[in-house]
Amino acid sequence: MNAQAETQTAVHVRPSQNEESSESLLQIRGLKKRFSLSGDFLDQLRFKGGRLVRHQEHVHAINGVNLDIKRGEALCVVGESGCGKSTVARTVMGLITPSEGEISYGGQRIDNLSSRQLLPYRKRMQMIFQNPYASLNPRMTIQQTLEEPLRLHHPNWNRQQILDKVEEVMRSVGIDPDWGKRFGHEFSGGQRQRIAIARALAVDPEFIVADEPISALDVSIQAQVLNLLMEAQQERNLTYMFITHDLAVVEHFGTRVAVMYLGTVCEIATTATLFEKPRHPYTQALLSAIPRLKDDRPQHIRLTGEVPTPVNLPSGCVFHGRCPHANARCKQEIPVLQTQDDGTRVACHAVEEARL
Repeated sequence: MNAQAETQTAVHVRPSQNEESSESLLQIRGLKKRFSLSGDFLDQLRFKGGRLVRHQEHVHAINGVNLDIKRGEALCVVGESGCGKSTVARTVMGLITPSEGEISYGGQRIDNLSSRQLLPYRKRMQMIFQNPYASLNPRMTIQQTLEEPLRLHHPNWNRQQILDKVEEVMRSVGIDPDWGKRFGHEFSGGQRQRIAIARALAVDPEFIVADEPISALDVSIQAQVLNLLMEAQQERNLTYMFITHDLAVVEHFGTRVAVMYLGTVCEIATTATLFEKPRHPYTQALLSAIPRLKDDRPQHIRLTGEVPTPVNLPSGCVFHGRCPHANARCKQEIPVLQTQDDGTRVACHAVEEARL
């Protein structure tokens, strides 16, 4: 890779949303995921009141998430660390089994399929992980890493077809095909992430889950990887589910944004609408924290109160303990996503009651 490419920092402009198809490719309904903290059966036994009882604790990582991802768009899922966005991504990809809910891809439910039944979908759905070094097998060369998915999904291809495809995807992500005999540790972080992207593109997928793919990279390299992802979307008609906590990236990359808090989706809107007119109090607080050279927004919103634990979820709205607009209803009743006049979907009693 030449020095000029390494220092490129400009971010490409995304096409407007009206150029995207409105057909839903992925549907998530009532998705929940609980992780046990209690260990095996014997570890769960406790003496209470002179009796032996079974005590179980769970981390409620996802709590009733509903999402639709339209074909050809880039849906960004944002929120603070621990809000469940990466768990949603891994559950969508079948790496984690959901506790409740349904996931449908192209109109076909996939969350209840076996590993063998999921195999055709593995070719259509790929994932780019946060840590490019950990996602590459240190015992395999880059050539072997890129050949592996091709051999699995195209068992009838001959050796030359595989070599041609590997060379094509390596060139498409800016990696010299002559580097194929090297191992992952011989590359920089940005180069390793390009290789991870090449591996995802090798089987020609239509949907990619990108789990914070630039957070482990230097700022000077982040724009290059974003540009690469956006170019791949335009050239290959890809659909993205992009997990991030960087709102500046969302503003450039996303067509729509889903804001998560403590395992729930509190707001879904187009990128332009969300940054221009955030509705949910948590979204407003997030956007107010973005540093700007020319700040024409209201003063930074400082949330009070403690962040609830996902082990013992609060009653009602999970955000009511930190929300300045909460009332008695917010403490008792869980809000649901409701569509507003501009198409934004907000789960907030204060918005519903026109108090905000």
